[in-house]
Amino acid sequence: MMSIKAFTLVSAVERELLMGDKERVNIECVECCGRDLYVGTNDCFVYHFLLEERPVPAGPATFTATKQLQRHLGFKKPVNELRAASALNRLLVLCDNSISLVNMLNLEPVPSGARIKGAATFALNENPVSGDPFCVEVCIISVKRRTIQMFLVYEDRVQIVKEVSTAEQPLAVAVDGHFLCLALTTQYIIHNYSTGVSQDLFPYCSEERPPIVKRIGRQEFLLAGPGGLGMFATVAGISQRAPVHWSENVIGAAVSFPYVIALDDEFITVHSMLDQQQKQTLPFKEGHILQDFEGRVIVATSKGVYILVPLPLEKQIQDLLASRRVEEALVLAKGARRNIPKEKFQVMYRRILQQAGFIQFAQLQFLEAKELFRSGQLDVRELISLYPFLLPTSSSFTRSHPPLHEYADLNQLTQGDQEKMAKCKRFLMSYLNEVRSTEVANGYKEDIDTALLKLYAEADHDSLLDLLVTENFCLLTDSAAWLEKHKKYFALGLLYHYNNQDAAAVQLWVNIVNGDVQDSTRSDLYEYIVDFLTYCLDEELVWAYADWVLQKSEEVGVQVFTKRPLDEQQKNSFNPDDIIHCLKKYPKALVKYLEHLVIDKRLQKEEYHTHLAVLYLEEVLQQRASASGKGAEATETQGKLRRLLQKSDLYRVHFLLERLQGAGLPMESAILHGKLGEHEKALHILVHELQDFAAAEDYCLWCSEGQDPPHRQHLFHTLLAIYLHAGPTAHELAVAAVDLLNRHATEFDAAQVLQMLPDTWSVQLLCPFLMGAMRDSIHARRTMQVALGLARSENLIYTYDKMMLKGSSTRLSDKKLCQICQNPFCEPVFVRYPNGGLVHTHCAASRHTNPSSSSPGTRT
Repeated sequence: MMSIKAFTLVSAVERELLMGDKERVNIECVECCGRDLYVGTNDCFVYHFLLEERPVPAGPATFTATKQLQRHLGFKKPVNELRAASALNRLLVLCDNSISLVNMLNLEPVPSGARIKGAATFALNENPVSGDPFCVEVCIISVKRRTIQMFLVYEDRVQIVKEVSTAEQPLAVAVDGHFLCLALTTQYIIHNYSTGVSQDLFPYCSEERPPIVKRIGRQEFLLAGPGGLGMFATVAGISQRAPVHWSENVIGAAVSFPYVIALDDEFITVHSMLDQQQKQTLPFKEGHILQDFEGRVIVATSKGVYILVPLPLEKQIQDLLASRRVEEALVLAKGARRNIPKEKFQVMYRRILQQAGFIQFAQLQFLEAKELFRSGQLDVRELISLYPFLLPTSSSFTRSHPPLHEYADLNQLTQGDQEKMAKCKRFLMSYLNEVRSTEVANGYKEDIDTALLKLYAEADHDSLLDLLVTENFCLLTDSAAWLEKHKKYFALGLLYHYNNQDAAAVQLWVNIVNGDVQDSTRSDLYEYIVDFLTYCLDEELVWAYADWVLQKSEEVGVQVFTKRPLDEQQKNSFNPDDIIHCLKKYPKALVKYLEHLVIDKRLQKEEYHTHLAVLYLEEVLQQRASASGKGAEATETQGKLRRLLQKSDLYRVHFLLERLQGAGLPMESAILHGKLGEHEKALHILVHELQDFAAAEDYCLWCSEGQDPPHRQHLFHTLLAIYLHAGPTAHELAVAAVDLLNRHATEFDAAQVLQMLPDTWSVQLLCPFLMGAMRDSIHARRTMQVALGLARSENLIYTYDKMMLKGSSTRLSDKKLCQICQNPFCEPVFVRYPNGGLVHTHCAASRHTNPSSSSPGTRT
């Protein structure tokens, strides 16, 4: 049990003020209504005091009681109970088993002498059901055995309403609406006197200790249970709160939310209704009365009256927080909701959550702290301000007053422990990253993002780059100085870029690549710069660093021109001629760029195609010169040259032919002759100079791409003729001719070929060619037959349709009217439409549409 000071005991009525020198006078009962305090004694007196509360700034309030008057009731018995009915201005006094009505101000009995007789004890119904504001409902335990009676009490009369019999003798009662909570001899019960239904609660032995039955709220009661438990019960017979564990000898109980107060022979104990824990113990001997009156708790001995003054809940909560008892403080704060106006409570509760969050934070309970900060809607700058130099110098933030914690900064909080400090910084990184995109950050995103950047940079955290390449609100001046201090130059370049200072960003990155400053963040920084310039929209910046990237690597550097986005290329922001002029100093880059123009973009400009072909040719010649005749295999560049010469029709053929003179490149010369239509010359080179028969066949194929069949046939016949009119190498050419015929039988006119072939060639030698030619001929013939058959079928269908149209008869008489002019026919000449309509010939000539249809008619 951890104690808390929830109440202070102060004196209200001293012994001398009440009874003077009368030793035998004892207090029997107490009633308080507002400032009016009534005391009943054992000598049948009722005293009326006026209480005046005096608040003390540094401590609990004090009370001064002023005696107004006293009245003897005319009996020799003690005053057992007092109850005020302020709506009637009446005080109900139980004395000698009789309840009398007296005036609250002068204590005079009502003139009518109305009273309730035969009452052992009584209780007022604080949740009345009658609906009459000029009466109170009173429930008495009758001196008659096992009887409860309900009365309506007016200013000067009483009226019995209900009498209820019980199974056992009732000892105590409390009322709420139609429900009676009764302590019988051996048990507690709930009884609905309207329906007569009773429900047992739990057993209780009244011989061991007196029962306690107290209404503590709407439809809820507090009972003294077995084993020293204070039990809560609703009118439904259930308990919605856990019991409190008080003394076995408790003689009185009261409620001052959120506390239950119990009185025994020696102490006053205070328990929380929220967590059922005992919070305070006050020594108090000889006490026998404990009651609460509209939030004011009064305790009395036989000689004096005292008041338990509650400390303000906010003071209690702050005391708990000061003791690091966070959970108890939060429970108490939540419980205070019902006693504080909503808006005031929300402000108070948010602050308490924030304070609790800092307490948990100081104890390195980061998960708990984070939830408290979130729930309390903490201005995150309160947390950032603990970390030296994280808030921007331009921030206007000042800490909350009164302060939410006692720490000047993180150094004081961690007492210089570097490990704890590192944990705190990791927590702040995580927390700021979570809240930066939420409503918590609204209004001071610059402070949050700048602090987060500083933390990332200091910790060399990977998320630093992620922060800078996405939307952020980092302040340039503070952030740049911090990044430079921690040598995060690449990140600084990203910051410049985000703030539209691309020139400064690129220059900084170039300095890193050149080794002027050290930053190992990216090993591929050169490629990153090239990529950055590729997508950069600032032409001047690209031109400013074009030479630098090309000097580093021509093949990579040229990408700033070749890989620019398509939408930018369509704007023609970079003139190809300007780029070519720039690349003259960089031959490899120039080739790459021309390939981009000719092959990738397919620009149809003779200058680019010719230039690329010349560059290919020059490189091939250089390679051949350096190879010094070691081999004649085609290089990659030579392959590119041949593909360009074959596929492009835009380069200057004669110019290239002149460059090829004496270069020893027969294949390229053959391609160029082919482009000029000099196929025989081209094929002659391939066959006789190169003796590359496969290349000759390929030549025929690519030269005839997109041409009509006769053109392809002409090429193959030309090649065959060259093979057949051979010189000394007649045998090899004859074999090539046979292979040509057998592989491409469908490309030849078989009849013409047979006339060209030597008579000495056997049929078996040409068997594949002859079979292919026959198959092709038969296929062509059958295809024609199918086409002819289809045409005949179509013609037959049209003929049938025409016969059907002609087959129907048409009757014409002088009674028949033209469907256009509605005049009769005067001669047997007419026009008939497909729908059967008849019109004059002259009407049809002037009207080309069917009178009954939107489609033109057909003359018959």
